Amino acid sequence: MVTKLTDVERTTALAALPEWTPEPVRDGITRTFKFTDFVEAFGFMTRVAILAEKADHHPEWSNVYSRVEILLTTHDAGGLSQRDIDLATQIDALI
Repeated sequence: MVTKLTDVERTTALAALPEWTPEPVRDGITRTFKFTDFVEAFGFMTRVAILAEKADHHPEWSNVYSRVEILLTTHDAGGLSQRDIDLATQIDALI
């Protein structure tokens, strides 16, 4: 079972992910990525999709031309979990 991070775990994890912003309404984290064009943004989304599928943990996201917005939260845990932190770390490694 996946559990929600404690306040201490959350603070420690987010310190290592400075580009991600807490999203209190959904109890998750968000980040906006900007690329040179749609093809580059779509390629990034494809790489993230492969990571997400392997982890069986899928982001909520949107794409408008060269911008990709990602929200990570774990519905089964009722908020931010280690699965979100792990996926955010893998996503950051793509950049």
